[in-house]
Amino acid sequence: MQLCIFDLRRGQQEGQELDKILFFFPADLPFATQLSVIGLSEGLITFTRIFSPDAACEVIEAERHSHVFYEAESDIWMVMVVDKSKESKAACQVDALRKVLKEVHSLFVLFHGTMRSMLEKETSGGLIRSHLYPFITDYLSDFLTGRKLQLPSFHDCLMERGTVQMLTVGREAAIEVQDDTISLFTYAVLRLTPHALSSGATSWSYLQRTNAGSQVPALSTITNSGSVSDNIYRSRDASLDQENNCQVKRPLHHNRWFRGNDGFLASDIWGTDNGSQTSVTPIVYLQLTEERMYLCAYQHKSLTIILLVPVSSILNGEQGLSLVKQQVLENASLKMLMVEEKLSKGWGGENAYHVSGYRYLLVDDERVSRASPPAKVMTLAKESLLALSKLREEVNLEKKRAKCSNSEVNCDKELEICVRAKNGAWVIARTSRGKELYMVLEKASETLLYAADSVEKFSNRYCSGVFSLD
Repeated sequence: MQLCIFDLRRGQQEGQELDKILFFFPADLPFATQLSVIGLSEGLITFTRIFSPDAACEVIEAERHSHVFYEAESDIWMVMVVDKSKESKAACQVDALRKVLKEVHSLFVLFHGTMRSMLEKETSGGLIRSHLYPFITDYLSDFLTGRKLQLPSFHDCLMERGTVQMLTVGREAAIEVQDDTISLFTYAVLRLTPHALSSGATSWSYLQRTNAGSQVPALSTITNSGSVSDNIYRSRDASLDQENNCQVKRPLHHNRWFRGNDGFLASDIWGTDNGSQTSVTPIVYLQLTEERMYLCAYQHKSLTIILLVPVSSILNGEQGLSLVKQQVLENASLKMLMVEEKLSKGWGGENAYHVSGYRYLLVDDERVSRASPPAKVMTLAKESLLALSKLREEVNLEKKRAKCSNSEVNCDKELEICVRAKNGAWVIARTSRGKELYMVLEKASETLLYAADSVEKFSNRYCSGVFSLD
């Protein structure tokens, strides 16, 4: 896999081409190779804009590689080049890979603000490179199994990034899910939940649960192998950070969060407060308003609560924030205990979403998802997963044709596709009123009618009849 980030507004003059490179993985590739990959990507973007000025290319399928494009910010592109599996061309889900790019960008913006703002703050590009390299390195470490990156593939076609996994509580208790909510939920699951704190590994169900302690050195070996390009980046950026007195923070660094005696989580990633040895509370940026907020996380047993406090509303920094935390404990601790007790009693554990006989994924228009437990999905045959992966690609293509993401009218389009896999399983997709349902039925009978009836029963019982054909 190769992953690069480049700025089309930079390096357009001869001899300055390297200025456009903001990030490249693996970092030890020669500059000529890096520029070749970026040059090809830039050419494809320019060419496709001739036919589609408002939406350039999203994916280019070559014989041996898939090139996945994501315009993270205006003229700042992220491109992932992935080798195709020898055993199947459906090995990787293009849409899932784009969501990986979107996820890492959203997390970066959450803690550092937009890339463009960092480039405007320091025009040489050293500042943003010094932040991007450790940040994405830490992010990719979650995908490592040994020395190999395990990116989303057809095995993950019943999982959905960029959504909040809803608990089995009444939907009337759910508020609107915004981009900031998704980013905070993602970060909390990656680094703040009790599982993440205790094991030091990611608790995303669709990522490989390997030992994080062995992941980071392996990736560091891959990305920081003493190459010329890496040394140039590091030497230039290190001096720049020293000049600006800017310490590079690594919010995705493993094993750096712990729970204090008061229940609030703390980390040494952001250093300690001057005059006291208390850990500095991290500050995050809201995407729409770019407002700076203190990120406070409170934990009681299995319950994790995230509080965002406007920086502008707190006087005296950490001292003022400690008073806010004290007031929260005094006035809301009993309610938080009640919430934890209610959820622990009503939560069915890892198999809470399991429905006997079904393997499914439900995604609604509010960016909330619900799916079969990973352990249950692993029981599916490879042929079933391959068929579903291809089916999801067809649905995504149909959504793009209808311009569903840009037109509220077309978002209500209903779609149903049923496919019989080679192993006899039924693979089904239904979309209705902005909601999507994907399902695999391996024990269904020979008839399509039986499979359709099974989907109807599921829809009526678990989806309020949204996907019913009546």
